[in-house]
Amino acid sequence: MGTDRRKDGRGRAVGLVALLGCGAVLLSACGSMPVTGDVKAVDASQPGDSQVQVYAVAPRDNATPNEVVDGFLESMTSDDPHFRTTRRYLTKKAAGTWKPNAVTTVLTKAPNRNDRTLRDSERDVTEVTYTLTGEAVATVDEQSAYQPLAPTDYNQTLHLVKENGPGGKEWRIDRVSDGLLLGQSDFRRLYRSVNKYYFEAGRSDGQSALVADPVYLRSRTDPVTGMDTVTQSVRSLLAGPTSWLQPVVASRFPPGTALKKGVTSLAPDDRNVLKVPLDKKADGVGQRTCRMMASQVLYTLRDLTSARVEQVQLQRSDGSPLCLLGADQAEEFAPDGSSSGPDSQYFVDAKGQVERIPGSTKGSGAPEAVAGPLGNGTVRMGAVGVARDEQLAAAVSRDGTSLYVSSIVSDADLPAALVTSRSHDVKNRLSTPSWDGRGDLWVADRDRDRPRLLRLAGGTGEPQEVAVPDLDGGRIEALRMSADGVRIALLVTQDGRTTLKIGRIERRGRESSQQVSVVELRQAAPQLTDVTAMSWSGRSRLVVVGKEQGGVQQVRYVQADGSTSASGVLPGVNQVLSVAAADDEQLPLMAATSSDGIVKLSPGDNWQTVVKEGSSLVYPG
Repeated sequence: MGTDRRKDGRGRAVGLVALLGCGAVLLSACGSMPVTGDVKAVDASQPGDSQVQVYAVAPRDNATPNEVVDGFLESMTSDDPHFRTTRRYLTKKAAGTWKPNAVTTVLTKAPNRNDRTLRDSERDVTEVTYTLTGEAVATVDEQSAYQPLAPTDYNQTLHLVKENGPGGKEWRIDRVSDGLLLGQSDFRRLYRSVNKYYFEAGRSDGQSALVADPVYLRSRTDPVTGMDTVTQSVRSLLAGPTSWLQPVVASRFPPGTALKKGVTSLAPDDRNVLKVPLDKKADGVGQRTCRMMASQVLYTLRDLTSARVEQVQLQRSDGSPLCLLGADQAEEFAPDGSSSGPDSQYFVDAKGQVERIPGSTKGSGAPEAVAGPLGNGTVRMGAVGVARDEQLAAAVSRDGTSLYVSSIVSDADLPAALVTSRSHDVKNRLSTPSWDGRGDLWVADRDRDRPRLLRLAGGTGEPQEVAVPDLDGGRIEALRMSADGVRIALLVTQDGRTTLKIGRIERRGRESSQQVSVVELRQAAPQLTDVTAMSWSGRSRLVVVGKEQGGVQQVRYVQADGSTSASGVLPGVNQVLSVAAADDEQLPLMAATSSDGIVKLSPGDNWQTVVKEGSSLVYPG
């Protein structure tokens, strides 16, 4: 089979061949090179089609140092099994020690290199050093965990020597850092985000639900393991949670459990049953534990459009069935704690009273005042947060001073305020409150003299100050709790900028005297220099309103690990003050604006006005 080598726009030799006809994300993935379909050269840095397999081309005889460096970089973007061709650009010693899966560094575009053209007088030169440069925006570690970076200057050196080959002395790379170096477009073509699921740890009430742990896996067969995406997902699940989430979640698989040796492809049968052969570590588990293990697999694969799995059968090492779990049976372990989350929205009207917009299954959608003192009381409210069971709501007075909690399903007198801010500045008092999946209430006091993050157990307990050791002088402006109760999204102001950070919630001690802290804050949208609003949208995604440096306000989706996609930007809407999304991503996105009142964005539609006057719009949570 011939190959077509050509130059890209920067004069770099493109040594890649694209092969059409082998579905990259099909479960019955191609195990060898296709013998039919067109062959064409592609620029590896252009966004690719999921049906295109890209293979590297080996270095030509007497390749120049420039060609060796370019070929090595281009071959990293290929589907080369075990990176065999990529290693041919390295010396024999370097090829044996280079670890491509150690880390993946993502640059804004393919790396640049300094041009090193040897003159005639340098024919006897036996070593050359190149510098690779670019702007790093993320890394993916050995656990496949994504870490966004504020755009950072990147440089790496490659050292080349002349090594004896079949045709004489050939230039090869003898010193290179472990890992892959990719531009963003190549990364998006080669990798996809997958949520794997683990159970929340430390629940004493027996209500532990699944928590999403996002990772990035190869969107086709992984060159290192030879596994298709489904098998990669199961393998990653069995390997355990990522380091950041590990302290607050647990797997029901026995430690060390792995796929049966030799398994590289998993595919559902014609009844949509996925059979997962495990090794001996899982042979002795009981039925309850096995069902929880199977639910982890089922929810992990549910997000993969290529895998329609209705049932998961876990198998012992001898091939006998361990347990079988169907999608309907897995609902008791649903990540949002229920099979169908609340679909009503709540807001504060122009009179300072709380109103409800009934969900699509519960009424006409016309706003109606909630029951109790928050819906018909005399204290004017400015912000509201509603418990996930829609029995209680917490509201902050319009002046931001007082936090009240009351029933919204029965009449009663307004109780005494549970939290009071002492700040003299109305803008530096209490934030909009938020409820977690355990039924606890969270609120931030933005008092410059005494900033605090507070938690009220059960929504009515004594306010407990929560430690946030990584704030480093920043101040919490707003917060939203995830449905799983183990993550918190914070808007933090520091040095005149407001950025989005995600923290892990750790709980220590007995429920009655629990010490709670928010640790290891991570930047979630470092490209946005001024974030004004955010909300969780589903199990591991947020909708964020903010601006890039020198840009205009935009609404976009951001994954909980901080990654974004080119398709994550939503239709524009003017002057957004707050935004609300539901655990169910099929429900409309809502926003409160200063120009158009409350608006909604349904899937596949444009923004539409719902209420002309209103603020602090929220879904329960």
